[in-house]
Amino acid sequence: MALSNKNGGKTGPRIDVLIPAIEKDLGTLPHVIDGIRKQVKHPIASFMIVSPDSERIKALCRKKGCKFVDERTVLPIGKKDIRYGTKRWNRAGWLYQQLLKLAGSKLGAAGHYLVADADTVLIRPHRFVSGGRPVFYCRSWSQGDYFRTYRKLLGVKASAPRSFVTHYMLFDKAKVRQLKSKIKARHGKRWYKAIIGSIDKSRQFGFSEFETYGNFLHGRNPRGIVMKSALNKSLHTEFSALSPARLRKLAGKYRSISFHKRKIYARPGV
Repeated sequence: MALSNKNGGKTGPRIDVLIPAIEKDLGTLPHVIDGIRKQVKHPIASFMIVSPDSERIKALCRKKGCKFVDERTVLPIGKKDIRYGTKRWNRAGWLYQQLLKLAGSKLGAAGHYLVADADTVLIRPHRFVSGGRPVFYCRSWSQGDYFRTYRKLLGVKASAPRSFVTHYMLFDKAKVRQLKSKIKARHGKRWYKAIIGSIDKSRQFGFSEFETYGNFLHGRNPRGIVMKSALNKSLHTEFSALSPARLRKLAGKYRSISFHKRKIYARPGV
């Protein structure tokens, strides 16, 4: 149902918000939450943080008025059940949080849910539905392994001319369920097991939830989606170090800013 909020200028379908997070995200997560509440121009039905059992994240949820969701209630497997790494790097957690996002179709009451990475802050207004069509924020480059896994999963080549990997995306719950049902039917196993089994685990970038869902919709109806430039900027600093003037300047050029800590992928001691 399309609703409006005269005070906040929020229109269009009500949405849920889902952010997978762990304690290392606590430096940026409060700003990610604030950015979504300020910049997403849709009414928000529920705001969920999916996490391991963490008192620090529970405390943040209470402070920010978010719902804490124990990740163990979302999927029947945990990060420990995923074998994806070498002696030098470990991608199990990276893959697990993508599976949690896709599993989010069973959470909340709204028909759509926005997922966001816990290190990316929105700094300009965003709408994710335009003229009844979903809006995807895109970039011009991606990882080849994402598309190889997509073809293994669905039996067709990814068709979109741009990449959907831009750290946040609105999912239609019914379409996510259709995607997972198609994967299950093709592979004869649960969708998350099919994804884990389709990845080349000798390579670090084996799967993308964003690339998979975006191409699934594009392949069915290319004219049924809107693709906009993401205009994302990665920064090697802390959000708290940015002055209001610096943020205004960044917002003049970019839609979002990311604070990636990719060294988390390395195994301890490496």
